[in-house]
Amino acid sequence: MSIRLRLTLMYSAVLALMLFGFGGALYGIQAASAQARARAGLAEAAGRFSAERDFQPRRIDTPRRPFARPEIFVQTRFPDGTVAQRSTNLDAVILPLSDAGLRTIQGGQPWVETGQLANVHLMTYSAPVRQGDQLVGIVQVARPLTEDDQALATLRTIVLAGGAVGTLLAFILGWLFAGAALRPIHQLTATAQLIGRERDFSRRVEYAGPTDEIGRLATTFNGMLTELQSAHHQTEQALQIQRRFVADASHELRTPLTTIRGNLALLQRDPPISDDDRAAVLADTVDESDRMRRLVLDLLALARADAGRALRHDPVPVAELLEEVCRQARTLESERTITYIPTPANLAALGDRDALKQVLVILLDNARKFTPPGGQITLGANTTDQQVALYVRDTGAGIPPDMLPHIFERFYRGDSARTGGGAGLGLAIAHGLVEALGGQISVASTPDAGSTFTLTLPRLPAPPLDE
Repeated sequence: MSIRLRLTLMYSAVLALMLFGFGGALYGIQAASAQARARAGLAEAAGRFSAERDFQPRRIDTPRRPFARPEIFVQTRFPDGTVAQRSTNLDAVILPLSDAGLRTIQGGQPWVETGQLANVHLMTYSAPVRQGDQLVGIVQVARPLTEDDQALATLRTIVLAGGAVGTLLAFILGWLFAGAALRPIHQLTATAQLIGRERDFSRRVEYAGPTDEIGRLATTFNGMLTELQSAHHQTEQALQIQRRFVADASHELRTPLTTIRGNLALLQRDPPISDDDRAAVLADTVDESDRMRRLVLDLLALARADAGRALRHDPVPVAELLEEVCRQARTLESERTITYIPTPANLAALGDRDALKQVLVILLDNARKFTPPGGQITLGANTTDQQVALYVRDTGAGIPPDMLPHIFERFYRGDSARTGGGAGLGLAIAHGLVEALGGQISVASTPDAGSTFTLTLPRLPAPPLDE
């Protein structure tokens, strides 16, 4: 059973209960009122008759006289209940009086009976007639309830027919109203089915009604679709990056493997190659093996970063770290000037010392690669109340503006970078490590003027000078 039908039936049942309840109460009131009016009329008639001065119950064989109106039946009884006289319109019918009624009347109280008499629904009112303290007779006055019964039957028919028509109308209107109220839910269902069939998360539910429960449901559904669309887009991007990553990794590994395979084929030649050629082939094989090893290590570093490898967040003295990195870089570099800008000795950042050193080494290697001989590379740090910013600045060729958004992507190498012989993973590794440390890495570059890479980390509050 659909929710629309359940709501319609519920509305119809509530209205039917209200209509029939109201009709029943109205019918009961009218029936009680008709009974009260009939009883009051009969009591008044009995009172008038018993008040006559010449009232004297006579035996039934005495001549009868028409002392009652045609619609009123009158009968008198002796105190012991024996019928004395009846109105002419009674013919052979005797008004009833039960034993309980006779005892009640003999006790001085009137008695009312209702029932069928000669196929006529009658109300009989019996009252005692007293002269002084003595019971001299009983007066019975009756009237048919046919008109009252007809009026009540008409009212009953109206109540039942009106209740049935009202219930049917309520069912029809409830069905229409429920359909209109549930139309947004049908739209939600249709939209969800269409999205599931076409995988189109750009669709939205069109709802222009009030901000009620259904309106909030439509708004929530559209918000969920927005989040799903964003998640789907991110997943698609991640899959594209993954496919590109696998393709680039395969390409980068294929080159040294092909070279090594060719060199091994040269070593297997018969007759063998000369000793000089053999030495050159072996040296070339070692170089290609080292290149493949570095690439594999870089890929492992990226995999660890993607897996969310936990890094320490310990105090790292900035001055000591920069001095160490600068000193080691100077031993490997003689054609470019590497300068360290001194920083306060008590300056410390929160992070992993080994990971920070690896990031700085990557940035220095990148700067040396793209800074021409005679150029200058500078290391230093800037501080704020909450952060420490380590920077590596070079005077190289710079990075074109269209390449800046992509330099931290894996295997991305601009035209100028491709001459350096790298795999395009260094900056991606640095970016992953910095994010794992809870920091940020950024770059500012001017073509033909140089680049500045900035690494921002949380700062450890400096202790007081007396400590």
